[in-house]
Amino acid sequence: MRTRLAAAILIALSTAAAHSMTYQEKLAACLACHGEKGISETSEVPSLAGQPADFTLIQLFLFRQNTRKIDIMNDLAKDMTDDDLRKFSEYFSKLPPPKASGDPPDPAIAARAQAVIAKNHCASCHNPNFSGREQMPRLAAQREDYLLKALRDYKAAKRPGYDATMDEVIRAVSDADIVDLSHYLARMR
Repeated sequence: MRTRLAAAILIALSTAAAHSMTYQEKLAACLACHGEKGISETSEVPSLAGQPADFTLIQLFLFRQNTRKIDIMNDLAKDMTDDDLRKFSEYFSKLPPPKASGDPPDPAIAARAQAVIAKNHCASCHNPNFSGREQMPRLAAQREDYLLKALRDYKAAKRPGYDATMDEVIRAVSDADIVDLSHYLARMR
């Protein structure tokens, strides 16, 4: 059922109808992919619940400007006003964040991930509990498959941002480290 709903929304967004959608209709489109309460059940689609409002606002702006390329997001955001962007950002920031997925992290993987985190000072931007702050995203309890994709996209320079810090940090991180980080962060309690 969720797949059919997402497909219907994709079709609607690819037409001129997307330009005249109300806030509630756009919110419904967001929730169809990002989850009913902002907690995604869709592969490689992030949970938005509990994300810092500034982070979500910047991402929506990047989508609106076509700086960050994901067709459905570019189509949905292109007619949003600055007030719309703020409204969506505030909405998702106030939702309870997702709970950690699966079992606790494998102790060996957790130790390796913690070493990568310490070496690269990840907690200085994302907070020690990875709750995110200001324009830095919440990483704790994010979907593992999404974290893996996002970190690999940063590493491959496929994910432009507004700040070069992440590009610089991720350069030295190996793919094995990215796998460990994704496993560990998705299971943070």
